[in-house]
Amino acid sequence: MKKSRTHDRYASVHQGFGWKVPQNFNIAQVCSGRWAAQADAARRVAVREHVQGAPARQWTFAQLQQAANRLSQVLTRLGVQRGDRVAIVMPQRFETAVAYMAVLQMGAVAMPLSMLFGPEALSFRINDSQARVAICDEAAVAAVLQARPDCPGLQTLIGVGHASVQADLDYDTALAAESGRFKPVRTFAEDPAVLIYTSGTTGNPKGALIPHRAMMGNLTGFVCSQNWFGFDPFKAERPSKAVFWSPADWAWTGGLMDALLPSLYFGRPIVAFNGRFSPEVAFEILHSHGVTHTFLFPTALKAMMKAVPDAKARYRLKLQAIMSAGEAVGDAVFAYCQQQLGVTVNEMFGQTEINYVVGNCARLWPAKPGSMGKGYPGHRVAVIDEAGQQCSAGTPGEVAVNRFDVHGHPDPVFFLGYWNNDKATQAKYTGDWCRTGDMAVADEDGYLWYQGRTDDMFKAAGYRIGPGEIENCLVKHPAVANAAVVPKPDQDRGALVKAYVVLSPDALAQRSRAVSSAQFEDEVRQSLQLHVRALLAPYEYPKEIEFIEQLPMTTTGKVQRRVLRLQEEARAKGAAT
Repeated sequence: MKKSRTHDRYASVHQGFGWKVPQNFNIAQVCSGRWAAQADAARRVAVREHVQGAPARQWTFAQLQQAANRLSQVLTRLGVQRGDRVAIVMPQRFETAVAYMAVLQMGAVAMPLSMLFGPEALSFRINDSQARVAICDEAAVAAVLQARPDCPGLQTLIGVGHASVQADLDYDTALAAESGRFKPVRTFAEDPAVLIYTSGTTGNPKGALIPHRAMMGNLTGFVCSQNWFGFDPFKAERPSKAVFWSPADWAWTGGLMDALLPSLYFGRPIVAFNGRFSPEVAFEILHSHGVTHTFLFPTALKAMMKAVPDAKARYRLKLQAIMSAGEAVGDAVFAYCQQQLGVTVNEMFGQTEINYVVGNCARLWPAKPGSMGKGYPGHRVAVIDEAGQQCSAGTPGEVAVNRFDVHGHPDPVFFLGYWNNDKATQAKYTGDWCRTGDMAVADEDGYLWYQGRTDDMFKAAGYRIGPGEIENCLVKHPAVANAAVVPKPDQDRGALVKAYVVLSPDALAQRSRAVSSAQFEDEVRQSLQLHVRALLAPYEYPKEIEFIEQLPMTTTGKVQRRVLRLQEEARAKGAAT
């Protein structure tokens, strides 16, 4: 892939783009039904499963559609109707893709739930959504069964794989009893398709109701962040072969709307892996499946960089694009991706309610290391102040997206609203601007620079601190695998900058060999403080550093700084009493 810093086509692409949203639109039809109707449906691979130590299994679009039709018939017999919510609690596997297609082509609403959720998290979402049916496999069946006594509205549990023994209905047996024919419901683009709950880092999670049209709204972000996904945007030629993989959970927006659905939309195979992420497994998947396009969290890229610094010498990769989101990538990881993976990483910014709205596309405009990019085509993005006015370049504000594009046409990417929570939906908007709750600075060229969540920013000794820049600096140090920065209450300064640090594998090995682990940690602390002071402003270096085994993370891969911040506040109160 050509890496160009001289040709910037951003303005022409952004200004020349316009939305054409049909009145009737269904995600399952465009992601599966239309491909199953093609002559090559029995040969075109939809899902390829990676199994460690064994040959990969794969399923075609013909198999995907036939299984979806059978499951739609099963759900119809169970009384699921248009608009009803169906919980899908499964990891990356073929049956998960089948479940989404089956639910969506019925006009029902798919409600993805992470297999990492415990009984309390599951029961809240199942009750809040009033889901009547849940589909799960062995990864989540124990938690679902624990939650079920608190979910009186949940009528039927369908078990996939080994979960069939404990469920009301065996998935394989139920599907085998039905025919492979089903007439899809004709849905409007505005109809609800997915009910997906936010991460819930503060308070109870809210259910964001996503319409079918949002699939179209996502596409510009997907193709841009994936360097056009094998297509040439300026030539009428057949696209090159593309294979997609991401460790992102298909129960999360990043895995569902940014990986599974767009891959199927373009009729390309997606690799499914139902296992724990590790840098070594990630490289194995990228190498053995010839993955060309991927979405990797910054935390995953950091781990890969630390574990395999010489990736170029060890693996033959076919990567054409890497998209990353959730946290700032930072220039250390940015350089690693260019030098060792052969790709300029495209940072992206979005959230459950509006998904892809900001990002980079190395193929069409130059990326700036550390920047999360510009508004993607079709989206009007700005940094605004508390009154809803656009901030000048260099002034921090909140990232917001307008309901209308640059031509005044409605942007299809927007969610319908929060489930049964009109007050929260209204609070999300200032006029036509949808607030994201994320702080950024726009530079003179229109690139946005992430500053952190509005509730992650803090003041120390009168200075406004954004944790992202300090964390990025810390990760550049060879002793650090990951880091999170939070305020520690201080009577004199209001707050001190405190860093929670996860040591790298090399540093852990050195600590285990040290005569005194406490002395080793003190030496690392001093080294890290000098490292930050040499690269950032004097007031930004962490006055205190605490080493921990792992950072608290959401199920979507974001660091939960709030957990650490509350911990510091509790410690301060305890010390005061």
